[in-house]
Amino acid sequence: MRMQTKFNTKVFADGPNRLHLQLQTTSDCIVIPFALVDLTKNNNLGPHFKHLDESLDGAISFAMERRDFSGKLGETLILNQQQSWIAEGIKVPRIILVGAGDISESSEVSEAKILQDFVKTTRAAIKALQTTQSQTCLWLLDSGFAAAYPSSSVDFIRHSVLLFEEGYYRFSQRFDHLKSYQPDSHSPILKTVTFATSSKDEKQTKEAIKVSTAIALGMGLTKDLGNLPPNICNPTYLADIATNLGKDSTLKVQVLEKKDLEKLGMGAFLAVSQGSVTPPKFIIMQHLGGIAKEAPVVLVGKGITFDTGGISLKPGEGMDEMKYDMCGAASVFGTMLAISEMKLKKNVIGVIPTCENMPSGMATRPGDIVKTMSGKTVEILNTDAEGRLILCDALTYVERFKPRTVIDIATLTGACVIALGAVHSGLFTKDEKVSHDLVEVGKLTLDTVWPMPLDDAYQDQLKSNFADMANIGGRPAGSVTAACFLSRFTGAYTWAHLDIAGTAWKSGANKGATGRPVPLLTEYLLRH
Repeated sequence: MRMQTKFNTKVFADGPNRLHLQLQTTSDCIVIPFALVDLTKNNNLGPHFKHLDESLDGAISFAMERRDFSGKLGETLILNQQQSWIAEGIKVPRIILVGAGDISESSEVSEAKILQDFVKTTRAAIKALQTTQSQTCLWLLDSGFAAAYPSSSVDFIRHSVLLFEEGYYRFSQRFDHLKSYQPDSHSPILKTVTFATSSKDEKQTKEAIKVSTAIALGMGLTKDLGNLPPNICNPTYLADIATNLGKDSTLKVQVLEKKDLEKLGMGAFLAVSQGSVTPPKFIIMQHLGGIAKEAPVVLVGKGITFDTGGISLKPGEGMDEMKYDMCGAASVFGTMLAISEMKLKKNVIGVIPTCENMPSGMATRPGDIVKTMSGKTVEILNTDAEGRLILCDALTYVERFKPRTVIDIATLTGACVIALGAVHSGLFTKDEKVSHDLVEVGKLTLDTVWPMPLDDAYQDQLKSNFADMANIGGRPAGSVTAACFLSRFTGAYTWAHLDIAGTAWKSGANKGATGRPVPLLTEYLLRH
């Protein structure tokens, strides 16, 4: 599996003629960010763009006079080649100007605001690019944001690659391959993007492309798995994907079967799976890039490939989206692929308990009591609170790896969607350093998390008259009590829980998996 688009950089000597030199390169399209700072007080073109406008026979100033373009944030203008361009030696057939808005070098402008504006500008440019038949593109980083914030140019490259993956994902045959007709032959196929920069640190920019391309590849896999229908993407399918990854990458893969889970005493996991004819799988993927004695970071992903709610059946409306209940597992797949691609020199283990939650004559009932791998017993008051049941046995299992940190990722609760919407993933941990690191990495990657409470006082809601604990704590603080339940199985190591129920996929006209939190997890592993 490889990305459709390849990315590279090209260094241009800085100076007044650099734009003209870039226009003489061979490319189907050049994208030029245009900021309001490029205008004089009289709204005339500044020196940076005046020479370019002259080369284009006044096309930019003409468009501005007609108010077709002003440089406002996210505004775009496509200029197609004319005879007068050819006379100037300009080879590029089209130019896309994209408004970067009011770029300011003031220290008062927050990094978050800079990134938000950059993302809006880049998305607008990509959308305009998709209306053309461009197969190659030269992206001028030394104009616009990177010119105003040169220290952030590498970050801009990394975000750009991920935004291209986002923008062109729907144009890939991977998205349409289950349709009876072939994708429109006129759909844009972008083969190469070159980031033009005057940066002298070519090694750093190439490393940025390598890392971001690996992350984009992982996000693509995560989206593919999430978007597949549940009659294809079931536990057996995920196990096969893992096995194939083990053949094609640095990952060492092991798949435990139902009989193995029975021997391990994973009563909670098996209870969830017993209503389905499809057998459960327990997938272990190891990336051993560090030294032998290095304690690994373990990622645990919830892999419910379809969640009916079991006997506590969900409403029919919107139930098709419960194929996304394995997005935690999908994000672990994507992250493990990304770190394998970049050959990360650290030890990381991905663990995925995966099964279906189905109603049948064999299904677990409300009121049943099961024994977990840890020996603790759980009264199942609601079979739709199944994610925590498969995760608790997985969290006990990973003790054998003597992990440095364990992070579980799960579309765990609707309560987290109510609390945080689709902006932040919920972060639950009592470790201040892990919390701080994930929050900061989330800001850098725009894959943000929000710290949630995990006070011991919430544990009282999980009391049971008949077992060690209940699997639900009632409606109040639903996402918190779910995390509290998981915390009871994590005493042997440092642990964090990410509730991605609101961020893993989008509904409505743009329905589809988002690929989150692959950027967050991968960047965390890189930096910490």
